[in-house]
Amino acid sequence: MNDTVYSVLQKRGFIEQVSDEEGLNKALEQKIVCYAGFDPTADSLHVGHLLPIMALVQMQKHGHRPIVLLGGGTAMIGDPSGKTETRKILSREEVIQNTESIRQQFIRYLDFETQDGALLLNNATWLEPLTYITFLRDIGRHFSVNKMLAAESYRSRLATGLNFIEFNYMLLQAYDFLHLYQTQKCILQLGGNDQWGNILAGIDLIRRMHGGTAYGLTLPLITTASGTKMGKTEKGAIWLDPKKTSPYDYYQFWINTDDRDVKRFLLLFTLLSIDEIEKLMAIAEQEGWNAVKRVLAFEATALTHGYTAAQHAQESARSVFYGDGFYLDSLPSTIFSFDKIRGGIPAFILFADTGLCASRSDARRLIDEGGGYVNNQRLKSFDEKINTSHIKDGVILLRAGKKKYHRVIIK
Repeated sequence: MNDTVYSVLQKRGFIEQVSDEEGLNKALEQKIVCYAGFDPTADSLHVGHLLPIMALVQMQKHGHRPIVLLGGGTAMIGDPSGKTETRKILSREEVIQNTESIRQQFIRYLDFETQDGALLLNNATWLEPLTYITFLRDIGRHFSVNKMLAAESYRSRLATGLNFIEFNYMLLQAYDFLHLYQTQKCILQLGGNDQWGNILAGIDLIRRMHGGTAYGLTLPLITTASGTKMGKTEKGAIWLDPKKTSPYDYYQFWINTDDRDVKRFLLLFTLLSIDEIEKLMAIAEQEGWNAVKRVLAFEATALTHGYTAAQHAQESARSVFYGDGFYLDSLPSTIFSFDKIRGGIPAFILFADTGLCASRSDARRLIDEGGGYVNNQRLKSFDEKINTSHIKDGVILLRAGKKKYHRVIIK
């Protein structure tokens, strides 16, 4: 007998809290509509958004209809959840631009083309036309301020300050759920664990206004075995936009997964079956973790950037580590003119100007400590001149430490 989607989500580690486990399990015996929201607060999603995306993928894979809700309206307010201070207020133009930028990123994961396929909606469509007095009268009267202040997303902010515009966020998210219930027959909202209070508010609003039954399911906050938040690195966020994080760097992020996190990340962030993942665990015990990490990195990169980009990233990783051709396209690159390099550029300046190091002082320190390489040869001094003699096949390969590479293309 095939597992239900709830059983699969449970086995793969997606479930943190459920509003009504028995009721949701019964509802999932039939095809349902579910949704997860994504506020466009930046021009790209990052790996921190992958968990709700992959939960929607699993829902669709098991015959249910997912809705991706872009928060073009709620992003104008700012979600206080998980924040110790007020979010920066974005302009309307910034929100519109961000919404358009991230819209295409969901196409890699979900099928929007088939009949009854996934829907991609923008809550600005129904939030912006609302009139304030009508909204307060029809929606606001169903909310208890005492209950709202008891929610973790608000309670944790009382010490540092919670402004009135943020205080409205719960009402707007609850109204989103109500609107999708009314127009799309959506009965399940998925979200991060910090959204629990907002999700319950939506369920309660549906019950009060329509006598309807809806459900909420929250996903765990993913921290690595070392205790850091998933996706946070020294270089900053790992973006899904290939212009912000190259497929090669994205692949390397997954390759660098701690051994203790590999199985969990395979379950959450790939579409490999549980049986396939168990077989990989047996391989890890016999042959070590590196082979399995390559599977994780390839599968995760293929989902986000496509099979071809994943293949190129994998080939680039092999070539830079084994020295058999470091000129593949997926390496992060900077173009320099032949004339610019002719007179020689001090290594620490080149490392900083290409972005391989955050600053020239960081580059000096790296090279002084023996961590700077050109064409896989360790630099002897921070001010060693890099010039035309270092060009190989039109490229100079820079390396910081063991795994950070940058390709300087000479034209």
